[in-house]
Amino acid sequence: MATKLANLIDTDKLTQAQAAAELKRLAKLIAEHDRRYYQEDKPTVSDAEYDALRHRNDAIEARFPELIREDSPSRHVGAAPTGRFRKVRHAVPMLSLDNAFAEQDVLDFAARIGRFLKLGEDAKIDFTAEPKIDGLSMSLRYEDGELVTAATRGDGAEGEDVTANIRTLHDVPHKLRGRHVPTVCEVRGEVYMTKHAFLALNERQKAAGEQVFANPRNSAAGSLRQKDPKITAARPLGFFAYGWGEMSEMPAKTQSAMIAWFETCGFRTNPLTRLRHSVEELIAFHRKTEEERAELDYDIDGVVYKVDRIDWQERLGFVSRSPRWAVAHKFPAERAMTVLKDIEIQVGRTGALTPVGKLEPVGVGGVIVQNVTLHNEDYIKGVGGGGEVLREGRDIRIGDTVIIQRAGDVIPQVVDVVIDKRPRSAKPYHFPTKCPCPLHTDVVREETATGEEGARARCTGEFACPFQKIEHLKLFAARRAFDIEGLGEKQIEFFFERGWVKEPADIFTLAERNRKIKLEDQEGYGETSVRNLFAAIEERRRIALDRFIFALGIRHVGDTTALALARGYGSWEAFHDACLAVTKGDQDAIAEMDALDQIGDTVIQAIAAYFSESHNRGIVERLTKEVTILDAEKPKRDTAIAGKTVVFTGALEKMTRDEAKAMAERLGAKVSGSVSKKTDLVVAGPGAGSKLTDAKKHGVKVISEEEWLKLIG
Repeated sequence: MATKLANLIDTDKLTQAQAAAELKRLAKLIAEHDRRYYQEDKPTVSDAEYDALRHRNDAIEARFPELIREDSPSRHVGAAPTGRFRKVRHAVPMLSLDNAFAEQDVLDFAARIGRFLKLGEDAKIDFTAEPKIDGLSMSLRYEDGELVTAATRGDGAEGEDVTANIRTLHDVPHKLRGRHVPTVCEVRGEVYMTKHAFLALNERQKAAGEQVFANPRNSAAGSLRQKDPKITAARPLGFFAYGWGEMSEMPAKTQSAMIAWFETCGFRTNPLTRLRHSVEELIAFHRKTEEERAELDYDIDGVVYKVDRIDWQERLGFVSRSPRWAVAHKFPAERAMTVLKDIEIQVGRTGALTPVGKLEPVGVGGVIVQNVTLHNEDYIKGVGGGGEVLREGRDIRIGDTVIIQRAGDVIPQVVDVVIDKRPRSAKPYHFPTKCPCPLHTDVVREETATGEEGARARCTGEFACPFQKIEHLKLFAARRAFDIEGLGEKQIEFFFERGWVKEPADIFTLAERNRKIKLEDQEGYGETSVRNLFAAIEERRRIALDRFIFALGIRHVGDTTALALARGYGSWEAFHDACLAVTKGDQDAIAEMDALDQIGDTVIQAIAAYFSESHNRGIVERLTKEVTILDAEKPKRDTAIAGKTVVFTGALEKMTRDEAKAMAERLGAKVSGSVSKKTDLVVAGPGAGSKLTDAKKHGVKVISEEEWLKLIG
C-alpha cells in the first residue's frame, strides 16, 4: 500500500471543515501504519512517506490547534517495541570514528599522531585506507573457531543478539579456516546490501505489496532485524570484515596483515583497501575514491584511514568514544534548496533557547529533512554564532528560500539564503526576550569567561520551567543514560502532561500507580504494550555508575565526564559524599575532584550548583531509593598499577605526557593532575617542581620514567 500526497489540498489552503476531515483521516491512517511497523514489523510505506504524513498532520494542527483530536498522532504514544532480541555486552566497546571533512583535517590527524608518539618530523607513518561502507556495524564472536554470537553495535557498549540471522549470510563463515585460529576471536565489519540487489529487492517488495525501502542501508538493517531468519536468508546481504574486538592472541602485527588474515579465515574484505605511506597518498586515495563512488555497487560516504602498525594503535589508544589511530574522511556535504516556513524555539534541559527552522520537506542524501538548526540569535542575524557563517549581510527570515546542508550524521543547517527569492513581506526575525514556557520568564544572554556577552540565550526559570523538566526526563530515559526501551520522547511528554511522571523516581513507581492511572485504557496502549513497558522499566533498576551520573543532567557533565567521575570515585556513595563536600566548599574535596583527569573548574562549579539546590537533592534522594547503582567496573587487567592513582610531572623523554596518561589508564590506573594524600605514585622526569614537594609532604612514592616503564612492563 502506498500513500500519495501529491493530489491533496495544500495545508495553507484548507478550510476549517476540510482540516477537521483531513485530521480524522490522518489519525486513522498513521495509527494503522504504527500498528504494522511496531507490532507486526511489516511496514507498508517507506520512511519518507510516513514522515510526510506526520508532517502534514503537524502542519494542519499548527494552523488549527482547536481541531487537535484525542487520537491525534501528536498525542499518540506509539506502540511498544517488541524487545525480541536479547542484549549482548561487548567485551571490547564498539567505538565510533572521528570525522574529517577537509584535507586540512587529515593533515591535523597525522600531525597529532606524530606528536602523541613523539615521532620526528621525517618519521614515516603507514596507513590503511578503505571505503567507508554505509551499512550496519556488526561484531562476530568465535570461540575455538566456531561462531557463537553476532551482535549489532547498539550504544557501543551493548548491542542486540542477531546470531540466528547472521548465520544466513554467505559472507560469514560458521567456522574459521586455518590452523592457528585464536581461542577467542571477535571479527568486526559491516553488513550491507549492494545497489543492484537493493533495486531488485524493492521490485519484489513492490510486486508483493510489501514494504519498499528508502535506501540500501535501511533495507540491510530491516532485513537483519527480522524475527524469522528465513526472511533474512532471502535478502541479499553481504559482509565486509575490517576490524576486531577481543582476541586471545593477535595473528598479525599490522592492520593490513590482519585484513589479509581475515581472508584466509574465510571472510570477504573490501578489495579497494590499500596501504598508503603518507598523508599525500591518503588524500589522493580519497579523491580517486570520490570520483569512482558512483560506479561502486554499494553506498559509501567517505574513506577510513587507520594507522597500520598495531603496536602504535595500542599506544595511541582511545579518547572519549573514538580511537586516536583512525579517522573517517567524509565526502563533501550534500545540499538542497527549500523554503523556511517558520522558526520555533526549543528550550533544552539547561534552559538554553535553540531556534529550529521548520522547512518544506526536502530530500538530502536519502533522508527527508523537515527541521534545521539555526544555532542562536546571532546566526539568524547573519553575524556569526556558530555553524557555517552566512555571507555578509544575509540574515535568515521566515519565508526565505534557503540552502541546507547535511554532512554525515551532523544535524542539517542553513548555509545560505537565496536573496533573489525572498518575499517582499519577509521581515527580520526578532529573538524572544521571554521563554515560551507558560511562566514566560525572562531570557538572558550568558556571559563568556571574559565577561563579554555570549551567543547562547537561556531561560531564567530554572527548575520551575516545565520545558526544562521535560528535557531532564528525556535525558534520563535516553540511550546513553537509563536507556528505557519503549519510553521515548513522545511517551515522556505524554506522561508529563498528564501529571503521571514529574521526576525520574516517578518512572519507577508508575507500575504500582497504574491501578489508578489505567494506562492500558489509553489510546495506543493495551495490556501487552503496558506489560512490556513496565518490564523494560524494571530491567533498568540496576544501573552503571557512569550512566547514573550522566542521567542526573548536571550541566557540563556529559557521558565522557560522567565516566571519568565514576572511575575516579568508584561508587555512588563516594561520589555523592564528594559532591556534598564540594558544595560546602571543602577545599580537600575540591582539590581531589580537580585532580581527576578531564575534570576542571567548570565541571566542579556545575556539580556544586546542582547539589546546592535542595530541589535537586530531593530528586536524587527519591531516585536512589528506587534503583541500585553499581560500582564502577574494576580494571580487568591484573597489572602492578591497576586501581592506583598516578601523577606525572616534569618532562618525559621516552614518550609524551599524553601517551603516558593513556597507557596508565589502559592498565587500569587513575591519572590525576595534582598530588594529594590519596595519590599512590608520582612519576617524575627532569624539571619536576612543586608536585615533588607535595609528594614528600604526603609521603607518596616517587619513581623515574625508567622505573615506570620497568614497572608496567
